Amino acid sequence: MRATLIGLTAILMWSLLAALTVATGRIPPFQLAAITFAIGACVGPLTWTVRGEGLSALRQPMVAWLVGVGGLFGYHALYFLSLRHAPPAEAGLVNYLWPLLIVLFSAFLPGERLAPHHIIGALLGLAGTVMLFAGRGVSGFEWQHAPGFLAAFIAAFLWAIYSVASRRLKHVPTDAVAGFCAMTALLAAVCHLMLETTVWPETPGQWLAVLALGIGPVGAAFYAWDVGMKRGDIRVIGAASYATPLLSTGFLILAGFAEATATLALAALLIAGGGLIAAKDMFRIKRD
Repeated sequence: MRATLIGLTAILMWSLLAALTVATGRIPPFQLAAITFAIGACVGPLTWTVRGEGLSALRQPMVAWLVGVGGLFGYHALYFLSLRHAPPAEAGLVNYLWPLLIVLFSAFLPGERLAPHHIIGALLGLAGTVMLFAGRGVSGFEWQHAPGFLAAFIAAFLWAIYSVASRRLKHVPTDAVAGFCAMTALLAAVCHLMLETTVWPETPGQWLAVLALGIGPVGAAFYAWDVGMKRGDIRVIGAASYATPLLSTGFLILAGFAEATATLALAALLIAGGGLIAAKDMFRIKRD
C-alpha cells in the first residue's frame, strides 16, 4: 500500500504542471523540457549518498534505457507535437486515454487480475474527463487536425506501455530514472536547437516556476511514478490518474487562470467516484 500511495503523489505533482507552465512565461516547449528534465535528473542523485547507490544505478541493460528514455522523451515529444497540430483541449482529451489503457494493459501482467470495479472506475474517470474538457469548450474533431490527434493517441499508448512495462523491470532501481531524465533533457535540447527559438525567463518568478517544474512535476513525480508502477497497485493508480486534469483545473482556478463551473463540479464527482470504486480493494486491505 505504501508504494501505491507514493505513486499517487505523482498525480498530485502533475496536477501542478499546467499552472506552473503558465507561470514560466513564453519559453518554447522543447526548451522548457530540456531545462526541467535536466533539473529532474538532479533529483535522484540527491538520495544516492543516503542509500549508497551512486552511478551504479545507471548501469542498466539496453532494454531498460529503451523503455525509460522511450517513455519519457517519446511521450513528451508526441504530446508537444499534438499541441502544435491540434487544439490543446481536444488533443488533451485524446491524450487522457492513457489512464484507462494502463488499467486495461495491467491485465497482461503476471499475477495481476483485472476486476469489473477497476474497469468501471476507469470508465467513470474517463467520463468525468470528457465532461471536464467539454466544459473548456471542446468543439469536435476536424480532419485538418488529424496529425495532432494521431500524435496524442500514440502518446497515450506510449505512456501506458511505458508505465506497465516498468512493472516488468522491477529489477531496475528507481534511481535509474535520473539517467532517463538526463537523456530526455539532452534529446529535448537537440529538438529545441533544431525547431525552436530560444526564449529565457524574464522575471525571478518565471525562473522560480521553471525550478519548481523541474523539482516536482518533471522531477520527483517520475521517481514516485516509477515506485508506484513497480511495487504498487497499478490498476488503482491508473484509475486515479484521471484526477490529474481535475486537480490541474482546480489549481488553475486558484491561480486565477480559470473559473469554477457546475460542469467542473459534476466532473469532480464522476472522477472521484471512479477513483474510489477502483481503489475498493486497497481500502479493504487497509481495514484489515
